Amino acid sequence: MFSMLIMKGGKRWFGNCISPLFNQDIRKVVQVLEQTAREILTLLQSVHQPSGFKEIPSKCQKARELFCTVRTHLGELKTKFPVDQYYRFHEHWRFVLQRLAFLAAFVVYLESESLVTREEVAQILGIEVVREKGFHLDVEDYLAGVLTMASELSRLAVNSVTAGDYSRPLRISNFINDLDSGFRLLNLKNDPLRKRYDGLKYDVKKIEEVVYDLSIRGLAKEQEAGGDK
Repeated sequence: MFSMLIMKGGKRWFGNCISPLFNQDIRKVVQVLEQTAREILTLLQSVHQPSGFKEIPSKCQKARELFCTVRTHLGELKTKFPVDQYYRFHEHWRFVLQRLAFLAAFVVYLESESLVTREEVAQILGIEVVREKGFHLDVEDYLAGVLTMASELSRLAVNSVTAGDYSRPLRISNFINDLDSGFRLLNLKNDPLRKRYDGLKYDVKKIEEVVYDLSIRGLAKEQEAGGDK
């Protein structure tokens, strides 16, 4: 019967008809997540300012605190749809989850200048990695977040020069080149993801231009010499 109610997990779901209330409830939680993501992004944007590099530890700490709020809302989001229908509703939260993956990756890079793993992002967000365990971080959402971080690092490389930090662009260049090499090993079948990877090529080129400019001006060597004293 079309309108037959199916009892599942103590809740009632319509057999072949997903209630519009599900979509409304999901959108409400996603809107709150988007707002928190904007707050984290605004906080981290300050590292691009000339004085921002000195504030990196404190900004990352505050971002970590905001991720506690993210975990709470993601925990709420899990309850808004049948656990086995993740991909049926995935489009509702795909963008914000990719944005949160980017922010988590950026925080980890600022803290340690290392690439965050998918497992680490999932831990920061308080969700699963394995699909069978429920609400999880899809691998393509993780990769999209990492690629967005690469664009942010290309901007950071330019602003580092403005702030007088001439060694940071060299480190960012090495990191981005390693990242590019890793992505070259992947067979990207997802069109949006492939387009984002095309953007990584421009990020590599942009950072290489910064490093080249520093090299011909002798600025990188000067800072390295100063650091050895």
